[in-house]
Amino acid sequence: VQLQAFGGGLVQPGESLTLSCAASGFTFSSSWMYWFRQAPGKGPEWISAIHTSSGIKQYGDSVLGRFTISRDNAKNTLYLQMNSLKPEDTALYYCAKDAGGEVRGQGTQVTVSS
Repeated sequence: VQLQAFGGGLVQPGESLTLSCAASGFTFSSSWMYWFRQAPGKGPEWISAIHTSSGIKQYGDSVLGRFTISRDNAKNTLYLQMNSLKPEDTALYYCAKDAGGEVRGQGTQVTVSS
């Protein structure tokens, strides 16, 4: 299993950013996929999940209404569209194949600052 997240960067509050996660080594099109984040000095936080076959989506309270998870099964790629970003969204974002976030990629840094 390989998972690699892309698309992080430095943005100002209120701006948007889209993260991608390239997946390989398993059947992406019939899996639950997850986004987590970890802010400095804090533990991992689950933020969103999607079942890649049915399209069922779930969101954590901290991102509900601002973030959108999606996937492209033809490209084995998971996405996270992040809108109305806040400084408290600053974290290392990573995708995972399991609900515990242990089968994961290396992550991509998102920094929200003016």
